[in-house]
Amino acid sequence: MLDPRRLLTFREVARARSFSLAARELALTQPAVSQQIRALEVQLGERLIDRGPGGFSLTAAGELLLRHADALAEGLRLAETQLGETLTETQRKLRIGAFPSVLATLVPTAIAKLHDAVDGFKASVIQGSTDELVGAVRDGRLHTALCFQDANQPRREHEGVRRTDLLEQPMVAVVGPRHRFAGRKRIRLEELADDTWTSSTIDGLIFRACVAAGFEPHIAYLTADPLAIRALVASDLAVTLTGSLLAGQLQGVSTPELAGRPAAQSIYAVKPPAGVHPLVDPFLAAVRAA
Repeated sequence: MLDPRRLLTFREVARARSFSLAARELALTQPAVSQQIRALEVQLGERLIDRGPGGFSLTAAGELLLRHADALAEGLRLAETQLGETLTETQRKLRIGAFPSVLATLVPTAIAKLHDAVDGFKASVIQGSTDELVGAVRDGRLHTALCFQDANQPRREHEGVRRTDLLEQPMVAVVGPRHRFAGRKRIRLEELADDTWTSSTIDGLIFRACVAAGFEPHIAYLTADPLAIRALVASDLAVTLTGSLLAGQLQGVSTPELAGRPAAQSIYAVKPPAGVHPLVDPFLAAVRAA
């Protein structure tokens, strides 16, 4: 079995691209660092580092080993965070991440349920992109995060965390009070082909849904803020799509359903692969119930 201390020493050398800088960072002598790297190479039967005229570089074996060393360091950081929480009695405090529309709908209801069910329960919530939230769960800054993906795209997995599927919500149209379709219960997406659009991204779920309906939307307003989106649509400046959960909270606009097979969001949670906070699963159950 590989010695984890040697593996972490190799990681520091690879990141610093220098034996002397790594030795300084690790509070070791340079010969001690060199000896550990040499011991790894002997054990593996592979050269890990090339130190020729071209300078410092990792071999293919070194690149592979660095990925494993990074995973080891990440796991140790997560363990340190989780053990620290146990020792400082924070088992009733839950750190949650979420994307904007679910933060405005499911999350407050689920937190309120846990407040009623768990004495002394406290929660903190941050908003972020999927990559930001997954990274925060991976390194222990968050206990869990709610993310979404286009339900028509291949299932997305994230390295270093576990995915738990929660629900799927269809998308509905959002049009202004003076729009020609205001008050309609159902429309076809292609009927909005000539409208100006607002979206959180230029090429995300909304764009793909429109392309599947036979047109490329003219996206003039880029924002993920539900209040800004509502204001743009309520002023008849743009149309958009939103999840059916949020639709009921948007005042001053119309939210007709989409005929046929509408676009949909798959909402899922990510949590650590081990040492899951004891309130994560009750929170996710409350999200499903909400």
